[in-house]
Amino acid sequence: MTRESLLVDAGALAAEMASSRPPIVIDVRWRIAGPPGILDYRAGHIPGARFADLDTELSGQRGLAGRHPLPEPVDFAALMSRLGVADDSAVVFYDAADSVPASRAWWDLRYFGHRDARVLDGGYASWVAAGLPVTTTEPTVAPSAFTPMPGGLPMLVADSAAELATAGVLIDVRVGERFRGELEPVDPIAGRIPGAVNLPTNGNVGADGKFLDIETLRRRVESVGAADDAPVGVYCGSGVNAAHTVFAMTLAGYPSPALFVGSWSHWITDTSRPIAIGPA
Repeated sequence: MTRESLLVDAGALAAEMASSRPPIVIDVRWRIAGPPGILDYRAGHIPGARFADLDTELSGQRGLAGRHPLPEPVDFAALMSRLGVADDSAVVFYDAADSVPASRAWWDLRYFGHRDARVLDGGYASWVAAGLPVTTTEPTVAPSAFTPMPGGLPMLVADSAAELATAGVLIDVRVGERFRGELEPVDPIAGRIPGAVNLPTNGNVGADGKFLDIETLRRRVESVGAADDAPVGVYCGSGVNAAHTVFAMTLAGYPSPALFVGSWSHWITDTSRPIAIGPA
């Protein structure tokens, strides 16, 4: 896939929105500890943008499957219908700046079979920095028909993630302290999946929240042993930050990085699963 088929900058998006067939723009601003992103949306958003909540709409019910499991196909279809996304719609997701929740929204949509999905590089901050208009008016959206087709992107479960940690490359994208089990501010148990390697997802973007160039992204991934012809999987705490690295790897030309959607928050629900602590 080309960079243009995955990312769009603020100026190009503004031009597309003024065209005869504008993309559907979806605001997915979110913070792990709150407050809810809908408050940011109501305070100001890209004109015409609709809002989707990562915790309650782009994820299923938290529990044994993790903190941000996949939504059920019927629920995801209902969400897309409410947002006006049809099977042939062009869709652009944006968040505050770093594209972490936007990447998870992109992954969800692609997993459910929709191919025309992009992320606004630099998010809402880049739109505002470009001097483009914002609004507090929420659009009236006509419901659409959306057909979910699960399986559009590769996904790992606990067993396949464990296998990949020995037979391929399993990347843990949490910060080093969480990877080593030195601290765990979110989940009840610290540590990592044995055999995983560490590549924090916050290194995929610059200070402005925009993705690094393709060559730099490739060098980052190659530094932990990933190659085009080797199976690669990615996990984090709950499958959100990991989706960001899956997006970055796709941007860098890796053919099929797999997301462990349940990630660490699912792994630790079974006490028989092993846990590693300390340096790799």
